[in-house]
Amino acid sequence: MRKTVMICCLLLSVAGCLAQPGWVKNASKSVFTLKTFSADGSLIASSNGFFTGASGEAVSNFTPFKGATRAVIIDFQGKELPVVSILGANDMYDVVKFRVKGKTQPMSISASTASEGSNVWLLPYHEVKNVMKGVVRKAEKFHQNYDYYTVAITMPENSVSCPLLNDAGEVIGMMQQPASVKDTLNYAVGASFADSLKISGFSMNDATLKLTQIKKELPDDITEATLALYLANSQADSITYATMVNDFLEKFPNAADGYSYRAQLLAGNGDFAAAQQDMEQAIKLAEKKEEAHFSYAHLIYNKEIYQSAQPYSNWSLDKALTEVREAIGINSQPTYRQLEAAILFAQQKYDESYNIYHELTDSELRSAEIFYAAARCKEMLKDTTAMLALMDSTMNTFSKPYLKEAAPYLWARAQAKLNTGKYRDAITDMNEYENLMKATIDDNFYYVRHQAEIKGRLYQQALNDINRAVQMNPQEILYYAEKASLEVRVGMYDQAMQTAQECIQIDSNNSDGYLFLGLAQCLKGQKAEGIANLQKARDLGDAQAEGLIEKYK
Repeated sequence: MRKTVMICCLLLSVAGCLAQPGWVKNASKSVFTLKTFSADGSLIASSNGFFTGASGEAVSNFTPFKGATRAVIIDFQGKELPVVSILGANDMYDVVKFRVKGKTQPMSISASTASEGSNVWLLPYHEVKNVMKGVVRKAEKFHQNYDYYTVAITMPENSVSCPLLNDAGEVIGMMQQPASVKDTLNYAVGASFADSLKISGFSMNDATLKLTQIKKELPDDITEATLALYLANSQADSITYATMVNDFLEKFPNAADGYSYRAQLLAGNGDFAAAQQDMEQAIKLAEKKEEAHFSYAHLIYNKEIYQSAQPYSNWSLDKALTEVREAIGINSQPTYRQLEAAILFAQQKYDESYNIYHELTDSELRSAEIFYAAARCKEMLKDTTAMLALMDSTMNTFSKPYLKEAAPYLWARAQAKLNTGKYRDAITDMNEYENLMKATIDDNFYYVRHQAEIKGRLYQQALNDINRAVQMNPQEILYYAEKASLEVRVGMYDQAMQTAQECIQIDSNNSDGYLFLGLAQCLKGQKAEGIANLQKARDLGDAQAEGLIEKYK
């Protein structure tokens, strides 16, 4: 009897082995376990996945990557491989494609849809004996070209993101998280969809990719990769951006843009010699030499303007001018001419600079910026009439009611009018500026406008503004002194005495409070008290006090 039982068990075992497809052993080499970690090194989650390419390309579910700064996979041999970059992700279908370091054995992805009623096989990580057989109940299309499967199968525990294969050993899908471990119907997203995920030039703004801190790989298309670098320059942190630039150079060693971007980084760090080498290489490789010469000119100009304290003998404004004129000689563009004008302005060649800006007012660059730059040239040439006219032209590029983009130019025109004695006109511009920027205006604005209003003899408005300045910054001694001075000027002696006393309360060692308190008291007829306070102001070093003491003594 025992012998018979043993023979039956043996036959069942053989039958079980024969039931396994022949491709299982080889396919299992493509399945792995995934582990993700947070910045402090703690484990976030474990999952599964499989290789789709021979150069480390792999897919899994995206959920474990959220908040992760590091990830590894453990292959069929127990070898740990680091995840080096994200190649694409889709949060809706919980899918991610990434790359690990090293050569890998990929699965063959089916090019056709598995038909309803066909047999399929779920291949868990490192569990060859437990390959699960199922049946396709439904195959639906999404995103036009990809399949989403409903499968009659009970998923083993911890088999999310394991591959689902057809009888030929081709992977058709990736298992998704079941609602319950006892479910007899489960779902798989098409493997071709997972493998199709990729990074685009706009990935810096991709909300899904922002959920993980693991490095994103640059797009394979150079145009897309260049766009990604351009966006990262203004949006990414310095370390991420520097890494992207180096990745770009490694991926596209013959692309001029990579050397230009790296040169900017090097120059920003003060390594001008290395930046020069990169720019010379960029010019050598560039298909459009004028663009490379322009970039080089811009780099040198920025260094000379913003990093002038760090000398580099090979670079100067003359060198920048030479480079931009090289670009203009190849292909004269308004943008190149604008940089030429800026360089000439920095060289104090205001006439030459103005002539270029004047030309550009009739070009595609006609804008407030160009008119304002021309006005600055005339200001430096002491041509006040032309300067103010160009300031008006600057504002004429905007239409009323003004938007916030007009605010800087309104303020600049107000300052120009103030400096040329057109006080009430300046105040009009300041009022417009206040309407645009009310939410961000500080006490200094009201102090400056108060001074303009005094010069324009608008004393009540000046009092209102200095009061606003005091309210916004009640510890600023200067504002109390200016307020007391104005109150004395308009005969508000009692108010002036009160303001001066507030000034003294804030800082009893400041002479202004005693000066204006003493002056107001003298004008009010309280000469003894007034002279005593003027003497305190004199003792604290106020030069005006002595003359006032003599006057009222």
